[in-house]
This record gives sequence, C-alpha cells and structure tokens, in this order.
Amino acid sequence: MSGLPIRRWPDPILSRPCAPVADPQAVAGLAADMLETMYAAPGRGLAAPQIGHAIRLFVMDVAWKDGAPDPFICVNPSIIAHAAETVAGPEACLSIPGVTAEVPRSPWIVLRWTTPEGVLHEQRLDGAAAICAQHEQDHLDGIVTFDRVSSEARRALEADYAG
Repeated sequence: MSGLPIRRWPDPILSRPCAPVADPQAVAGLAADMLETMYAAPGRGLAAPQIGHAIRLFVMDVAWKDGAPDPFICVNPSIIAHAAETVAGPEACLSIPGVTAEVPRSPWIVLRWTTPEGVLHEQRLDGAAAICAQHEQDHLDGIVTFDRVSSEARRALEADYAG
C-alpha cells in the first residue's frame, strides 16, 4: 500500500483528545500502515490522529535514519514517570511541515503501552526516544508543537507556516 494521507494543522482532529483503543489486535493493520507512512514521509513518529483516527495509538522509530530500524507500536500509551528537569531542543512535525521549534521536554520518561498483540510493556526511554514519545503522546492529547512554545514564538512560527 502507499502511504496514508497525513493531516495538516489546523485540521480539527489534531486538537482533540483521542479515545482509548478497546481491542489492541484490531489496530494491528492500521499500525503497520502507519509505520509505512512514517518511513515514507520520512519521519520518526506518527500518531493516529495525524492520519485521521482519533484513537490512542502511535508508532515511532528514532533509529532507522541512522541505523537498523527499531519500530515501536504503542497502543494506549501513557507516560508514568519523567525527569524533573526539561531541556529544549528542535522538533519538527509531519502535520506542520516546514516548521521547527525549540520545545522543552523531559530528557527521560518511563512509557507504558500495549502492543497490538496485547502485551503490556513499560520501559525507560532516554534522549531522542523520550522526546519522540512525548511529541506523539501530545498528539493523542490534542496538543501540537505550537501549543508547547511561548505566545511570541507561536505567532512567529504560525506566520512562517505555509499550511
């Protein structure tokens, strides 16, 4: 299959919280399509609302551009712990092409999620993986990059956004 169309901001689905997935196995095919779309984009993460599904599902692979693919499929993920401090770093988003913003994030998190096979996982993520998971988790909560910067930075970024 070819990649799925990626919704662009200000599409309303990107601003609303997503519903939990009742049956993780039911989203296995969608998750596979999302990975294909993410790799083709080319991105490091993709959340279900970005392709028009308001459910708590995201995929990510922060390693594939620099080495062997290491895809994550996260159904009903939640961040259950995080660093007390934050660090700001550049972030881009497939739903806001052409925009890179300095976004403060925790340098490490503990993520809990279920796989499409129904297996519960809990893992500490550091660095790029932690940043990516936080970004995708934001999508599931209806939060986009523009919502994570100061009002002044948001105005400047929105002015530069070609939509």
